[in-house]
Amino acid sequence: MASLRGPLIWGLLTLAVAVPIALAAGSPLLAWRDGVYIASGFAGILALALLLLQPLLAGGALPGLPARWSRRLHGWVGAALVALIVLHVVGLWVTSPPDVVDALLFVSPTPFSAWGVVAMWALFASAALAAWRFRFRLAPRTWRLAHSLLAVVIVIGSVVHAWLVDGTMEPFSKAAFCLFVLLATAWVIRDRRAWALLRRNRRPADRSA
Repeated sequence: MASLRGPLIWGLLTLAVAVPIALAAGSPLLAWRDGVYIASGFAGILALALLLLQPLLAGGALPGLPARWSRRLHGWVGAALVALIVLHVVGLWVTSPPDVVDALLFVSPTPFSAWGVVAMWALFASAALAAWRFRFRLAPRTWRLAHSLLAVVIVIGSVVHAWLVDGTMEPFSKAAFCLFVLLATAWVIRDRRAWALLRRNRRPADRSA
């Protein structure tokens, strides 16, 4: 049974990612969209799919993948996430600049826009923190805590954004996939005990008070 565990996990992960994308690709709504809008939408869908991989890579939870390669892939997937979100926003800008401006200024009438913008800025902050971590000489504890907090904002913002968008993604597969992303993120953060770091950082302040 142990020998089947790895292929089973990889198979379930592939299905979890492939099914929502395949159903979105077959959506009848695509017939009414232009190429730029479709590309922008699928950039967002692919970014959501990568959010399932990110915590699993960070936690070394993918079977058969050495820890060193898991961490390296985590960084590459993070860079891909930034690129996909930039493509997503640029595509929306090309199709409707006023909507993008309203979203960035948090005055859009659509509730999902604010969640997406918050997740986007958290992603950019996380990427910048990772790129300049050693230049800023961040302590490992501070780095893990900041990265974990930003990851929570990214995941929650992205999941709520995706759920509220009434678009090409099929509702039931989208709901299941969003749940998988939340569970994977929660499990890895709990396993890495990021909140324990937060309690440790508070203790000196509590004593001094």
